[in-house]
Amino acid sequence: MSTAEASASVKKEDQEISGNPKGGELLFCGATMWEAAGRKNVDFSSTNLVSPVRLTSLMGINITFVAAGCASNHCVALDVEGRCYTWGRNDKGQLGHGDLVQRDKPTLVSGLSNLKIVKAGGGKHHTVVVAADESSFTFGWNKHGQLGTGSTKNEVESSPVRCLVTQVTNAVCGADFTLWLSTVPGSTILTAGLPQYGQLGHGTDNEYNAKESAVKLAYEAQPRPRAIASLSAKTITKVACGSNHTVAVDSDGFVYTWGYGGYGRLGHREQKDEWTPRLVEMFQRSNVLPPTAVVAAGSAHSACTAGGGQLYMWGRVKQTGDNWMYPKPVFDLSGWNIRCIDFGYTHNICGADDSCIGWGVSQNGELGFGPLGPKSSANPKKIDILDGMHVLSVACGFSHSLIVVDRTILADRIEKLEIFDGERPSQDDIEVEEEVPAKNTPVSKSGKKRKGASDDVPVEASVKSEKKPRKKASKKKYSSNSDNSDDDGGDDDDTFSEEDANGSSKSHSKSRGRGRGRGASRGASTGRGKSSRGRGKGKGAKSGKAR
Repeated sequence: MSTAEASASVKKEDQEISGNPKGGELLFCGATMWEAAGRKNVDFSSTNLVSPVRLTSLMGINITFVAAGCASNHCVALDVEGRCYTWGRNDKGQLGHGDLVQRDKPTLVSGLSNLKIVKAGGGKHHTVVVAADESSFTFGWNKHGQLGTGSTKNEVESSPVRCLVTQVTNAVCGADFTLWLSTVPGSTILTAGLPQYGQLGHGTDNEYNAKESAVKLAYEAQPRPRAIASLSAKTITKVACGSNHTVAVDSDGFVYTWGYGGYGRLGHREQKDEWTPRLVEMFQRSNVLPPTAVVAAGSAHSACTAGGGQLYMWGRVKQTGDNWMYPKPVFDLSGWNIRCIDFGYTHNICGADDSCIGWGVSQNGELGFGPLGPKSSANPKKIDILDGMHVLSVACGFSHSLIVVDRTILADRIEKLEIFDGERPSQDDIEVEEEVPAKNTPVSKSGKKRKGASDDVPVEASVKSEKKPRKKASKKKYSSNSDNSDDDGGDDDDTFSEEDANGSSKSHSKSRGRGRGRGASRGASTGRGKSSRGRGKGKGAKSGKAR
């Protein structure tokens, strides 16, 4: 297939999807205290939603698409009419309402009311949207040029501004950079923003010394969207961004990764940064990705579905044990038809068959297993309250999850789900939760325990107990505006650092001189030790599945 033909095919597919969208009910779980989410030494667990709930503001509205980002603490939802709703933290104008006031409830972005929005993406402090007329708009923090307006003169844009890209079909965000897909031949993928780890794919990190009398490294912003030259002969059709790395798929089914390489998140059997797209060897020849494949990227890991719908993951897949330095199949999900998947900071959610499945580490209930279920799960596990429901779209933020389900299926059960109106409980209403033992045993679809499954996975569950006054968690106060933000737009001392965003607890030191940043060293494990390949292995097997 030629580039022009592939571009036309992608364009037609996107137009068909956007022209006849299938809407559903939006469900939410995870942190709701947006001003404190992601900040250290602050206890706001009493405001967490540990089970998927309906949102009062969006009840009865058919939502077609949701977006967040593994570094974001805000949400984006699009309905069948192309209207855009945002809510969450707004310290840099990332909600697009023309101010810096936090929104606890989904709020219509009036600056986009004359457009039909069909795609969206969320970064740490910015948002990008794509309209049906193939134009793109951004809003939020612009210190690194991530808004793609061609200038960094205005560090904060609290209302939608037009990006310097055309014929856009999709757009996604990393923490501080943005990526667009276009049907323009030779420029099907463009990037703008922070180039620090090579995540823009242009062969450089734009590093320079910001002081003459001392060493202070800085990275020159790239505010004008620029096509990735090494992919000019390819037609990129799918893309996903982690905090500082990118996964892309071309029309032939080949997979490319670039950016920060720690923990093996690029899938090249090493932890070096890649400043230009590099082909992932696993997905070639008979194992190229089909047109129906899905891709995802989290803070320190990546994934895609390949032949037969098999899910592969690589990077820091689990918080303990060896890292997966190259793509490995997730046998617990063999045989499942995964339609949508997204990764947060440390949690993962996918829609497969008539189930919603989650796994990973949950700090604020973002996996939605409920008050009596496990808090986290090392292995894929069904979200029981959503069993039998058809998931249309999922999005994972730093500490929250958005799930869209078809309301025409099991409508009576959807109606019985709890409703959240955005109001937080008062101190008198807060009930202290205590931990009780609970098992987290992966089982097959038949409900039987998977052979070899362990019962000794540490998990948590909560039950209501006698009402007591909540203990003060921290003396630090947070407001709903940006008054507590640092001048440079970075988070304060109580927030997660850049190393946290990359999934690393150690500083990232670069070793120069081998070109394209491949001399980067890591403090992380090399992941060369023995790693488990899972159980229930077999062609098209449905054994060893998530519960």
